[in-house]
Amino acid sequence: MNMKLPSFNVKDLMREAGTTISTQVSRVVQLTEEKLNLTNDKTEYDSNFEALIERQEATKNLTEKIIKDTEAILVPNPGNRVEDFIFEKIEKKKPQRLSNIEYLGLDLIEAGGTFGSDGAYGSALIKTGQAEQRLGQCERDFIANTGICFIQPLKKFLDGEMRTITKEKGVLEAKRLDLDAAKSRVRKARSLIGTQSKDGLSPEQTLEQAERDLRVAQSEFDRQQEITKLLLEGLGSTQSAHLRYLHAFVESQVRYFAQCNKIMNELQKELASLGGSVDAPKYEIVVTDEADSHRNINLQPEGLHYQRARVLCSYDAKDNSELNLVANEVIFVAECTPPHSDYMHGKQGLLKGLVPKAFLEILDD
Repeated sequence: MNMKLPSFNVKDLMREAGTTISTQVSRVVQLTEEKLNLTNDKTEYDSNFEALIERQEATKNLTEKIIKDTEAILVPNPGNRVEDFIFEKIEKKKPQRLSNIEYLGLDLIEAGGTFGSDGAYGSALIKTGQAEQRLGQCERDFIANTGICFIQPLKKFLDGEMRTITKEKGVLEAKRLDLDAAKSRVRKARSLIGTQSKDGLSPEQTLEQAERDLRVAQSEFDRQQEITKLLLEGLGSTQSAHLRYLHAFVESQVRYFAQCNKIMNELQKELASLGGSVDAPKYEIVVTDEADSHRNINLQPEGLHYQRARVLCSYDAKDNSELNLVANEVIFVAECTPPHSDYMHGKQGLLKGLVPKAFLEILDD
């Protein structure tokens, strides 16, 4: 059986390889000279094009940061993120691992079974463990939804449109270097007019060839710049899509927190029905906007009449229900409900808590 093999011209292949290597070396030399400010012949882009490039680089860097930060929230363990990345690259199924909250749920259930499910404490442990497991499942669903609706589309954007733009920018930079090299050859050929040729071509012929190469290089540069510019201008239209991804992420997060809140409220009611609850200190959470934060000390909470008081000497809070005090500072205080012989209710800006009466001097009548 006769097979017709393709013919190769080794000399042509070597010549093309040599030309490619020579071109690459020349570009590296040009870039090095530009970095060292050894040349003033660099072709500059117009201000509008430079602004498009800056926006593209900022979009790329900030999108990468958003993805990285979101992944760190969803999967706090860096080792797990690396493992997931490896499995994703080799196109294998990620391992099913339990989260910390799911491990807690399992251990609580095991402890409840060991201590006895017929007792109040054992029953409470089991119910809490089951709630923690439900929280773990909600967390798992939240991670999956966020990956689908937010992280994956942003990664697809970086791997698709952004990678294409980066590639075309690289081609444009190569065309710019070729254009600058062609300009340099024209200047050199013009300087040789009137001298004797060494390569068999007259200086006029050398100049004509150099100018012809310059026109080709300029044409290729202009064409590549226009292609790159169109891609850069198209980045603006991607923000509307990214906005939809962000809305989907926020909706997923709202749903996740709502599910968690419902589970814990139900657990709290179940535990209360078991009895044996102990009154715990309640902490007041104050939510104000930025404007309110500057005038918060003038606010009068409903049901409490605040007075100004000077702190006689510093005091370190014994627990989270008390405030730390600094000597000579002025705070607002009110009688506790019901009144307490040793403590008053204090307010330091946004902070509220108990303060000992012995450390205070009431200023208001």
